[in-house]
Amino acid sequence: MQIAFCAPAAPATGALAVTVTTDRTLGTRGQALDASTGGMLTRAMASSRFTGKKDEILTVLAPANLTNSRIVLVGLGKPEDVTDLTAQAAGGSLYAAVEKSGETTVALLVDEPETAGMTSSDFAVNFALGLRLRSYRFDRYKTKEKPDQKCSLEGCTVHCADPETTNACFKTLTPLTDGVALARDLVSEPANVATPWMIMQRCCDLGGLGLTVEVLDRNRMTELGMGALLGVAQGSAAAPYLVVMKYDGHPEGPAEPPVAFCGKGVTFDSGGISIKPSNGMEDMKWDMAGAAVVVGVMAVLAGRKAKVNAVGLIGLVENLPSGTAQRPGDIVRSLSGQTIEVLNTDAEGRLVLADVLSYAQERFKPKALIDLATLTGAIIVALGNEYAGLFSNDDDLADQLTASGKAVGETVWRFPLGDCYDKELNSDAADIKNIASSRDAGSIIGAQFLNRFINGVPWAHLDIAGVTWAKKDRSVVPKGGTGFGVRLLDRYVAANHEAA
Repeated sequence: MQIAFCAPAAPATGALAVTVTTDRTLGTRGQALDASTGGMLTRAMASSRFTGKKDEILTVLAPANLTNSRIVLVGLGKPEDVTDLTAQAAGGSLYAAVEKSGETTVALLVDEPETAGMTSSDFAVNFALGLRLRSYRFDRYKTKEKPDQKCSLEGCTVHCADPETTNACFKTLTPLTDGVALARDLVSEPANVATPWMIMQRCCDLGGLGLTVEVLDRNRMTELGMGALLGVAQGSAAAPYLVVMKYDGHPEGPAEPPVAFCGKGVTFDSGGISIKPSNGMEDMKWDMAGAAVVVGVMAVLAGRKAKVNAVGLIGLVENLPSGTAQRPGDIVRSLSGQTIEVLNTDAEGRLVLADVLSYAQERFKPKALIDLATLTGAIIVALGNEYAGLFSNDDDLADQLTASGKAVGETVWRFPLGDCYDKELNSDAADIKNIASSRDAGSIIGAQFLNRFINGVPWAHLDIAGVTWAKKDRSVVPKGGTGFGVRLLDRYVAANHEAA
């Protein structure tokens, strides 16, 4: 969808939007519009439940003296509480209100925010960002769609005080929105399309952004001794891959240690021999969301030419039952040398990450290591669909990720690690087993397993199982794949690792 920025002048056609704060308070431009309609907006608000609270929307047909089709009132809440996230949510709400209305264009008249430190340009940029994020659609496989389900909106014009500066600022966010869309695309694709091969190829295509992409195939991983990852893949006809995406953007060159991101890329998880119930198994096409986020954030960093060295590693496998599949009770040797007793083949993501994390540390010696995975259903029991689970061996890293998530609206909640949980993973037959003897603290046990493969580097694990897929529309996230983590990690890098 096209987004443009123009000087403050009401357009003659299309839908028109103005913002409203609590107690039905219109801004300067909203007041002028209200006066031109003989107080129609004031009367419409008074006769409805709309009060200008955050996320409220009221749509009214334009009066005969206007050539516009309709007027949309967008609630912001208390003016002193308006933030970047409020502006983004307003953009998403406006898009949702008009996307299927039959309108092809909508224009927003931006008033000067009353929040200290926020200019009309700041508001306009964040409003447009929210609108762009909400406008994402994954409908490439729909060949027939009802007219009332089709998106009619083609463009939005944001009328603000300094359109040239605002437009220049918004353009810098293009790599971010593209990276989020890429992650959402990968998560949304069906598993017969988003195979390990296909995702590997998509990574290779990113070389044009400035990423160096390297692919380790089954033979190379066998030579290296990645028995944990390969054990997961052995039941599928789809070949496994470990993809390494390297970006060198730090002014001091490759000598500066990178930040490393690792992602679980199980392109479909049937559970293997420990097969899952059939109900809901179709959702397991997005068990590769951790890898999708890593691909997305690496594309963002390269696209915006971030002044940082970063490396992204994803383990791509498919977990299926067959005559060659890994069995419960099998023992595999990981890249780290530790042996793992596989008591449940549906606890496979931690096996994949064990080798990916070890490889990342051995080869790249990162200054910080963050992995993302749809690792456990238990995290959904604990947090629902609002927060990702955060586990870390480093308080500073945990605080930085928490702050970054709060700033962009991708919130995380920290869980404990400790010896009391670690001992539950001791195996009688090997160095470690992949599940505990009970289902208690399932998410912590999964993270504690990964911690066995961390060698002193500041490390964090994000369990994103509950936030990867939205079952209903949200302010800047349409129903479906969310891309949760791309914006968080981009903000984390910008705030903590980029050279001045």
